[in-house]
Amino acid sequence: MIIDPSAFRQFEHKGWQEIASRYDRGFASVTTQSVTPLLDAARVAKGARVLDVACGPGYAAAAAVARGAIATGVDFSSEMVEEARGRYPGIEFLEGDAEQLAFSNSTFDAVVLNFGMLHLARPEQALAEAYRLLRPGGRVAFTVWDTPDKAIGFGIVLSAIQKYGDLNVVIPPGPPFFRFSDDEESRRSLSAAGFVNIAVTRIPQIWHLPSPETLFDVMYNGSVRNAALLRAQKPDALEAIRLAIRQAVIEYGNTLPMPAVLAAGERH
Repeated sequence: MIIDPSAFRQFEHKGWQEIASRYDRGFASVTTQSVTPLLDAARVAKGARVLDVACGPGYAAAAAVARGAIATGVDFSSEMVEEARGRYPGIEFLEGDAEQLAFSNSTFDAVVLNFGMLHLARPEQALAEAYRLLRPGGRVAFTVWDTPDKAIGFGIVLSAIQKYGDLNVVIPPGPPFFRFSDDEESRRSLSAAGFVNIAVTRIPQIWHLPSPETLFDVMYNGSVRNAALLRAQKPDALEAIRLAIRQAVIEYGNTLPMPAVLAAGERH
């Protein structure tokens, strides 16, 4: 599969511009569960200079500041930056591209990406940028979703589309969504960027959904790639998919395991 980085970036950017205000009502209740272990893996402590890349509404940056760190958030979506500024007016949030950041070399003690790697056309370049921006001994840490057989919300949605619809719809191709769910791929990518003392672990997370309809609603209205998959389905297929997702959520008691993979490394 040939990936056009520019087309994929444009696709992701348009999506996040449109759904920025809905993120907090959707995925936030589960993605924020990763913030503490993410900051721990980056060894964020009082006085540390931290860059929160693909910061979204600013949760990781705010948690870093609560530890006494000096945090800056950056996101390519101006709408997300405005969301973050509105939530945390005392923290600096900037528009910027994870693959080409406007900071000097060796500026930060820690660089963190909470589920941001999934939305980048060239995640390897983002890791190279993190390496450039870190001082020697500084740490990078990122989270991604575990595979869909473990991150059940994704498994439910993809299974329903596979059964009742079409997974092969035309959207700009990007890096595989679950690429970094593989421990060795995360290790290899960090090592290729120059990082050492690499560790990859799992974060157990539970998504407590307020209703059986929530999973479909969040995926349809509060995501980018999965929303594009759903919106490309024919009306009859989409309704069958919606009902299958609803039933699966009921069978899980509205409580879905959604573990994350946490990868971290150190600049030598």
